[in-house]
Amino acid sequence: MKPVTKSIERRAKVRFPMEREMRYKLLDGETLVGSGSGTTYNMSSGGVAFQTERPLRAGLFVELSINWPAELDNGCPMRLIVFGQVVRTGMNRAACTVEKYEFRTASRTLQFAPPARVDSTLKRWAREFTKLQQQALQPAQVSA
Repeated sequence: MKPVTKSIERRAKVRFPMEREMRYKLLDGETLVGSGSGTTYNMSSGGVAFQTERPLRAGLFVELSINWPAELDNGCPMRLIVFGQVVRTGMNRAACTVEKYEFRTASRTLQFAPPARVDSTLKRWAREFTKLQQQALQPAQVSA
C-alpha cells in the first residue's frame, strides 16, 4: 500500500477554476513579439493560468483580454484586461502574474480580431514596471 502524501500549496492566493475565452499580446521590451487567442483555466488575484494555440516564452510582458461572464447593466458585455509577466510555460499552457487589471466594456457583436498592434497602455505599463523593478534592485542610498 502506497503512503498518501499531501501536496503543499505554495501559492499565496486561492485559484478558482474559470474557463473563459481570451486574447493576448506579448511584449519584449518595446517590441510586440506575438499575439493570439486561448482559454483561461484558472484565475486568482495574483495570477492567471491559460492555454494557447502555441507555446509562449517565460519573462515576456503580457496583456490578456478575457471575456468576463458578468454584464454591465444586464446587457453590456465586459472584458477583464490583465497586465503581467509570463512566469511559467509548458506545452501550450502558460501562467502569468496579475500586476495590474481593469474592466472594459466589450463589443456586443462578434468581431474578427484585427491585426495586433502595440497598445500604448501595455507599453507604458511595461516601462513603469521595469523601472520599479530596477529601483527595487538598487541598494538604498544613505545620506550622511
